[in-house]
Amino acid sequence: MLNRALRSLDMEAMIKMGFFIRNLHRQLEQVHKEQSGAYMKTFIVYRGQGLTQQDFDHLVDTKGGLLSFNNFLSTSTEQQVAMEFVERVMHNNNDRVGVLFIMTIDPSKVSPSSTPFALIDDHSAIKSEKEILFSMHTVFRVAEVTQAVNNSNLWQIQLTLTDESDRQLAALTYRIREEIDGTGWYRMGQLMLKVGHFNQAEELYNELLKNASSDNERAHIYHMLGVTKNGQGQYKEASSFYEKVLEISRITLPEDDPTLGNTYNNIGLAYANMGDYSKAREYYEKSHKILEKALLPNHPDLGGSYSSLGTMYNAMHDYPRAFEFFEKAYHIAKNTLPSNHPDLAICYNNIGQVCNAMGHYLKALEFFEEAHEILVKALPPNHPDLGGSYESIGGVYDTIGDYPKALQFFKKAHEVLEKALPPNHPDLGGSYNNIGGIYEVIGDYPKALQFFEKAHTILEKALPPIHIDLRGSYNSIGRVYNAMGDYSKALEYFEKDLKITKITLPSNHPDLGDSYNNIGEVYNAMHDYPKALKFFGKARKKTKKARPPNHPDLVTRYQNLGQVCNTIGDYSKALQFFEKAHKILEKALPQNDLDLGHSCNNIAEIYKAMRDYPKALEFYEKAHQILEKALPPNHLDLGDSYNRIGGVFKAMGDYPKALQIFQKAYQIAEKALPTNHPDLSGSYNNIGRVYNAMGNYSKALEYFEKDLEITRKTLPSNHPDLGDSYNSIGVVYNAMGDYSKALQFFKQARKIAKKAMPPSYSDLATCYNNMGQVYNVMGDFLKALWFFEKAHKTLEKALPPNHPDLSGSYNSIGAVYNAMGNYPKALELFGQACKIAEKALPPNHPDLVICYNNMGQVYDDMGDYAKASEFFEKARKTTENTLPPNHSRRTN
Repeated sequence: MLNRALRSLDMEAMIKMGFFIRNLHRQLEQVHKEQSGAYMKTFIVYRGQGLTQQDFDHLVDTKGGLLSFNNFLSTSTEQQVAMEFVERVMHNNNDRVGVLFIMTIDPSKVSPSSTPFALIDDHSAIKSEKEILFSMHTVFRVAEVTQAVNNSNLWQIQLTLTDESDRQLAALTYRIREEIDGTGWYRMGQLMLKVGHFNQAEELYNELLKNASSDNERAHIYHMLGVTKNGQGQYKEASSFYEKVLEISRITLPEDDPTLGNTYNNIGLAYANMGDYSKAREYYEKSHKILEKALLPNHPDLGGSYSSLGTMYNAMHDYPRAFEFFEKAYHIAKNTLPSNHPDLAICYNNIGQVCNAMGHYLKALEFFEEAHEILVKALPPNHPDLGGSYESIGGVYDTIGDYPKALQFFKKAHEVLEKALPPNHPDLGGSYNNIGGIYEVIGDYPKALQFFEKAHTILEKALPPIHIDLRGSYNSIGRVYNAMGDYSKALEYFEKDLKITKITLPSNHPDLGDSYNNIGEVYNAMHDYPKALKFFGKARKKTKKARPPNHPDLVTRYQNLGQVCNTIGDYSKALQFFEKAHKILEKALPQNDLDLGHSCNNIAEIYKAMRDYPKALEFYEKAHQILEKALPPNHLDLGDSYNRIGGVFKAMGDYPKALQIFQKAYQIAEKALPTNHPDLSGSYNNIGRVYNAMGNYSKALEYFEKDLEITRKTLPSNHPDLGDSYNSIGVVYNAMGDYSKALQFFKQARKIAKKAMPPSYSDLATCYNNMGQVYNVMGDFLKALWFFEKAHKTLEKALPPNHPDLSGSYNSIGAVYNAMGNYPKALELFGQACKIAEKALPPNHPDLVICYNNMGQVYDDMGDYAKASEFFEKARKTTENTLPPNHSRRTN
């Protein structure tokens, strides 16, 4: 019963049995002294135990490190006794790994007061067991781990008893004593918080609260319950406990007492975690005023206050203010602490975080490495703070696109944390998330999912079911499913995130905007634009309430709305949203910040869609200049930038220039990515499209087939991008006059589009349209008409009535009626196409040229040459005003 309570950290039982635990330890001390003469030489004892696979894996990873048993440890001098026990466990539990611990005991390393042991035959129910009982928390070093010869599920683990002369144990013990103060149960509570056992800590402090005998004791317990609730992500409850501390403290303390300053700081932290920064600032500033008056200018608590203010401003994206406060904290630490003190490392780390957020990546790296150097000297090699330091460095490499380096540092962090923390500690979940994030960005979605799910499993076990940290886990998994095209799964996880956010955070918290935004992104990917607009609109509304008018989070909201408006052809609205986002960024960021580059790209996209190619090029090149200054030469974002510029040159008909730029993008992707990465397939596709436009069909096919090969290997069989690959190949065969092959590939694409999305999906319309084009060229006008009308109905369900794509659809149907000699019907359809294009597009848009030419052609075929001439002249003027002199449409 006692050992079960110790293993499971059952606080109620442990407190009730506290007297018995102390008494048993003292009895062991006494018997150990009496028997000390019998144990002068090194001897071996055995223990048989069944472990879960997870606990066993964790133990194997600890090889060479330290192992502590957090219970009274029963062993035997007889190996057979231990073997019989482990065999019974394995027989009754098939899922357990059998372990025989072989423990070498050097009596000279035993401290009678801290790790006594004794032969307890006289007190044991089974005297033949030769039982030797060790007191709690006996520490061993894990030497060898070997599999039993005749049993693959049984392992022998060699342990050696150690003591405080062991350097690693001594350093660890010293660090724990430095980090955890107090005595007895209070110290136990702090240790639990340190290793992430928040629920057990809460249970312990609630038990201690029942027996508290003074206001001071109660205030201390309320404070620790506040710390616990903060760790559990229950920030409202944390602030409530801190308020109770404040209420008690104000009875006995003057208003300017530093203790009150610390309490105000804790309340500020709770509000900052809830995203209520105005309240947080109010309490942080109250705290700071008290500490400034009461303490010397270089007092460490004043440094802590500056750090709190810096952290708040960093969360608010007010980076100059954050930097100012972190720098003040750093100067205090530098003047008062030794050069290798861990708190100095925290200062370097904080400044590094701000530099990273401001886009000063090399400077951030410099600060993170300074911090790391201090921690390596000050801490034992497996201290969790070293893991955090590796993560910070990995984060910078992730941001600058050096993914192999990022992965290397995230894995180093994970190795440290795995050895330092219990297997279900939340920080291990965070570590799995970091590794998963790298696999996500390099396009290895199965691996990413594997790590995100490991993280989620840990967090589910370690945290209450509505803990705020579970949000990040649901988000990560949702993102991967979204990238893989499994939108129903993505929605399932993003909706779980939204549910937790609504329960745990106030209704005006900015994170609610993020949750709505994620769901909007899935609907956007599903081409359900009304729903996407609805959720993006909700996200913007929440963010506008929670953030100041020029806050960077609003940028994302405006950009997402702009993307949808762009997709549905509402270019003026899209431009309006993108320009709003750009103005905020121009005020908030330095000229060469990456986000400004991405914003220029968004504006360029609209000008490109409006066929204003000079303007599109101007903004794409602005973006490219920013990226070239901010990023290393082989960063993927530079490749993406080349792709965008190449797209404009292709649209302008400058195919050699387009090809040259697309190949630059390909060279970057080839160096930065694994051979089967989906982004490489995009590069092949772009090059293939240029060769197709140039009439070099064999080259076009070569590149489109490379694209298809990668897409098949890396994406699910119903992913829309696979449909795009089949469509691209079909277009080439159609241009080559191989209509049966073209139809074969278009049918494959249609099959995917039908599986992947609802029937209103625009990719399905593209497939119907492509098949209609083939039948039209073959002269099978009835079939062509059937497919074009099918495409049109699909688009009508998916798009607003004046979308430019509907104009193109009317043109396709009109062309069939014209070819069939049904001129009135052709005129009616071409007229509808013109009407939509004139409303939806700027007056000089090239698509208007197509509409006017179509109308002119029908009138010409009907012999109405005056009308034909009128429309041909309109087409000529539009062409002259729109396209560059060497564009293919002008020269033909």
